[in-house]
Amino acid sequence: MDVVTLGPFVLPTAVLLVLGGILAANLLADWFRRRRDTDPGPVIWKMLLAGFVAARAVFILRHHDLFADRPWTMLDFRDGGFDATAGLLVACVVGAELTRREPALRRPLLVSSLSGIAIWLGGTLALQAFAPPHAPMPELSVRRLDGAEVPLRSFQGKPLVVNLWATWCPPCRREMPALAAMQRKRPDVGFVFVNQRESAATVQAFLAAQGLRMENVVIDPAGQLGARTGSVGFPTTLFYDPRGVLRFRHVGELSEATLAEKLGALGR
Repeated sequence: MDVVTLGPFVLPTAVLLVLGGILAANLLADWFRRRRDTDPGPVIWKMLLAGFVAARAVFILRHHDLFADRPWTMLDFRDGGFDATAGLLVACVVGAELTRREPALRRPLLVSSLSGIAIWLGGTLALQAFAPPHAPMPELSVRRLDGAEVPLRSFQGKPLVVNLWATWCPPCRREMPALAAMQRKRPDVGFVFVNQRESAATVQAFLAAQGLRMENVVIDPAGQLGARTGSVGFPTTLFYDPRGVLRFRHVGELSEATLAEKLGALGR
């Protein structure tokens, strides 16, 4: 289960695990404050801030060439571009430094921090361990914008990115230029943009208005692909290996940098 639906909101499970870890750490910190008169809470928040900044900075440095033309997008972390290892390491160093001269804080901070890390890391490992087997690409047909039907599996044969989107979806609209740019840069990877439940005329009007030139834009008027792959929110991007087996998915907006990171993982 990689997403959780809360009413009209669809949240990636990874985000909920991070929030759960933060909540657990702060609840324990509050317990120490009330019962032991020692408050590690302020240090925990400084660790979180330092770790967050470091995780984002390392990710940006790794893909600095993709941020060079639009440096302001470095601040837009909705793409989920973070280096968790770097963030965790920096947070630990900051915590150790801030308690170096306050030994009374060390044990409460350690217990609170480890509880948060256990929730996040344990939940992540459990999701991976109990994840269903990698699913093959569904056998279904989609329609090109000229009305011709084509089997989705006809696109497999090399690493394949299948993007489920809709013109009314703001994050779908924001990520389209990044996907189009990566399609031009990576001819070794296939890209298919499967619009869900809209007409060819609506899609053509959107592409023309945005000035987008993209190959393999197709429509799925009945939303079969979303239903067959359990994609409950848009945008959802599916990453298939050359055999047509789903390797992983990304729920939410992609930037060129996060897309490059995913493609690097797909190639391994």
